[in-house]
Amino acid sequence: MGNLKPLRVALQPGSRRLFAIIGLPLFLAVILVPVLLYRHDIWRLFTSVKRLEEWVRASGPLAPLVFIAVQVFHVIVFVIPGEIVQIAGGYLFGIWPGTLYSVAGILIGSPIDFYLARLLGVPFVNALFSPEKVEKTRTLLGSRGSKAIFFFLFLIPGIPKDLLCYVAGLTPLRFRFFILASMAGRLPGIIGSSLIGNSAAEKRWILSVSIFVAAVILFLAGFLLRGRIEEWLQRTGSRHEQ
Repeated sequence: MGNLKPLRVALQPGSRRLFAIIGLPLFLAVILVPVLLYRHDIWRLFTSVKRLEEWVRASGPLAPLVFIAVQVFHVIVFVIPGEIVQIAGGYLFGIWPGTLYSVAGILIGSPIDFYLARLLGVPFVNALFSPEKVEKTRTLLGSRGSKAIFFFLFLIPGIPKDLLCYVAGLTPLRFRFFILASMAGRLPGIIGSSLIGNSAAEKRWILSVSIFVAAVILFLAGFLLRGRIEEWLQRTGSRHEQ
């Protein structure tokens, strides 16, 4: 980790220590405790496109705002499968409105992840994810070619995007680059998921199933080959920076 520069946050040392002390308990109280208490209901809702679609549709004219809030919730509470939410967006609103609402929610949620990690530091992120995964990802994003690596990690299916958002806050990456690269990398997957949902809503089953199967194959390939992909990206990024 010697190649990582120290983080500079616009807080006095005492203020940052206070954030670090109260941040994790506050996060647990506000976010994770309700999730644990209602985990079965939340899991049932977020593991079914149909149930999620019916729940959002019941909001009537407020459905787009409710959907955006759901997307923000998914980005912060990283255990929720994001693809279900994005497919539901396409089913409910169509390809491009569904994509737009998903992007809006992710644009709100991702900075929250980033700045929570930047303010509260490594112990906070280690409490949310495996310390081994955090350290490995942090090392990868702190290596030469980190910008290219960061973009491609978001582009490749099967790589945990919410872990990347949190860990990015522990690195010297600038926020502007973080948000632009992460959204550019996510966008093809968001459009694909919206297309699956819209195709299902219009009963174009062959198209919907074909895209879904292709997405699952890409996801499994990214998940199973994650270690090799990360090593390849690190080598490629190093050559890119030379």
